[in-house]
This record gives sequence, C-alpha cells and structure tokens, in this order.
Amino acid sequence: MWQQLITDLQNGNIKALSRAISFAENEVAGYEEFLQQLPKNNIPVIGITGPPGAGKSTLTDALIELLVAEKKKVAVLCIDPSSPFNLGALLGDRIRMSEWYNNPNVFIRSLATRGSMGGLHPKIIEISDLLKAASFDYIIVETVGVGQSEVEIAGLADVTVVVVVPEAGDEVQTMKAGLMEIADIFVVNKADRPDADTFVKNLRLMLAPSFSNHTDAVPVIKTIASQKKGIEELLVAIKFHFQHSTLNTKRIWLLTEKAFHLIEQKRMKDVSKEDLKNKIEKEGKNFNLYKFIKKYY
Repeated sequence: MWQQLITDLQNGNIKALSRAISFAENEVAGYEEFLQQLPKNNIPVIGITGPPGAGKSTLTDALIELLVAEKKKVAVLCIDPSSPFNLGALLGDRIRMSEWYNNPNVFIRSLATRGSMGGLHPKIIEISDLLKAASFDYIIVETVGVGQSEVEIAGLADVTVVVVVPEAGDEVQTMKAGLMEIADIFVVNKADRPDADTFVKNLRLMLAPSFSNHTDAVPVIKTIASQKKGIEELLVAIKFHFQHSTLNTKRIWLLTEKAFHLIEQKRMKDVSKEDLKNKIEKEGKNFNLYKFIKKYY
C-alpha cells in the first residue's frame, strides 16, 4: 500500500498527495513507517512570516504568479490561527489565492494551527516532507502572524522571509529577539506608504553585521505586493540564498529544532486536551494546577 502511494506521489498524483497528508494529520496506523520510506528530495522551502496585516498572503500570491510563469510547480501550505476552544479555523485568508486552486501547477493546502503556539501546524514537518516527495519545484509555507513566538518557521524553511510594513516603527526593536534573528531576507511591504524609505534605512542599520548576530548583511527588499512591485527582486534574493546556503552552525541548530519537535510530539501523544479539561472539571473549585500535574502526570 505505502509503496504504491509513494509511486503515485512521485508521479505527481494530487489525490494521492492529499490522501497522504490526511494520513499524517490523522496519524493513521503505519504512517510513521510510511514517512521513513519517503525518498530524500532537496526541494527548497520558502517560509513567509511576519506580523498580522503585513501582506503575507498577497506577497505569496505574487510569488506564485512569478514561479508559475517560469513553468515551475509550486506547493503552498497556508497556516491559519485556530480557536483555542474547538481548534477549528475559518481558513478565510485563502481568498487572495483563489485563482490558483484550479491551476495544475499549483497545490494549495490550508491548515489550522490546532493550538500550536509557534504559528505552525503540529504536523507541518511531516506534511512538508510529503510535499518534497511529490514533483514540486518549490514549497511555500505562509504562517500565522503571531509575532515573536513565530520562530518555528526557521526550523522548517530553507529561506525565511520576514514581512513587515513601514508602520512597524519602534516595534522593530521588540522583534529583534525573535523575527529579527531568524530572517534570511526582510521584506518591507506596502513600501508606497509614508516614511517607508526611512524605515528601510533604519532596518538596514540594525541588520548590519556589526550591530547584529548575523555574519552577513540580511537583504532588505521593498515591495508593493498588491501592485506586484519588487516581487522579481525578492525572488532573485530567494534563489541566491538557496544557491549559497551551507550546512552552517545555524542550520545545524534548525535541524536540531526539527528533531526536538518530532520527539516532543511523540512523547506528548497520549496527552489529550479533552481529557485534561474533563479532569480539571472534576477537580472543581479546589483545583490546584501544581497538585493536579503531580497527581495525574
């Protein structure tokens, strides 16, 4: 069964890919053995992240258009925030990419975070590996805009594009411990707004090697995604990064993060939030968080 599914994946069978993703999401019996059999493909993964309202979806849409024009096959994973109560999600942000749903060279899958705090889906690593086994040229992962905690994308993507807008202003200082450190490329979107040039200048000063932890200057690219301006320059920078990236200390740490999250998921497999909720309800008014954890876990 698994071998036939892998063959179908490699032949570009979209139904097989969708089925394989569902197997991983639902942890169908034997899915781990299936993942171990996947062929190793170095398909580049582009991570698009940044604060809410920065224009990540519009930028992603513009990148898809350029890559399709180059006759490339593109897989897109769009991560949306989920309700903390039922873990469901509206997934409504995909309307900006609606024109690509019937394009044979574009595969789009919307996923909810399902309570994950890092802006990604809990099975994102497995799903990205499935996409790598299929016949795509590029994989784009657009994450939830949740601010500083959204650094998990660096452990998944080969190049991390952080999107900000000129209004960010002093917020750049607060981002430095998170998004500022993971960016391989910075995009200042909506660059037609007032003070955009000043913002870009200050951002480049902060990202200069002598003032940051980066050994090389991080590119800062101005775009107006809604008008498709600056997108070609961004794609050139992305391709340049792919060509010149090496297995450096940062990359090793990112791989360590991947391994850590997989082990963490495996260890937490038997812990159910629904079960936790029921046990907490039974404790009633006398609930004590620390005694509760010691009692049950």
